[in-house]
Amino acid sequence: QLQLVESGGGLVQPGGSLRLSCAASGFTLDYYAIGWFRQAPGKEREGVSCISSSGGSTNYADSVKGRFTISRDNAKNTAYLQMNSLKPEDTAVYYCAVRYYCSGPVRDWGRGTQVTVSS
Repeated sequence: QLQLVESGGGLVQPGGSLRLSCAASGFTLDYYAIGWFRQAPGKEREGVSCISSSGGSTNYADSVKGRFTISRDNAKNTAYLQMNSLKPEDTAVYYCAVRYYCSGPVRDWGRGTQVTVSS
């Protein structure tokens, strides 16, 4: 069974950090680009970041550039999103997804992990 599982979310104060993980089971992530998305209450889901299958190419939404870093460890079949200098507006459910390439459609979604930034 193909599955993506996010973890690492939680409650953090403004200015704090979290690292999200996206672990795949039932298939290998090696051949896929991995994207992180988020959806805040009452808003549409938006793309946050994406990393190519090789890890050689990454992109970020303007709202997170310089604060978030995407990475992957194909040996662990896992991707990460390091989030620093968190702001209240980063509060959302964060999802990882696999795609054949960063500009392509999503093939599979994880179930999401809640990130809440609040004092």
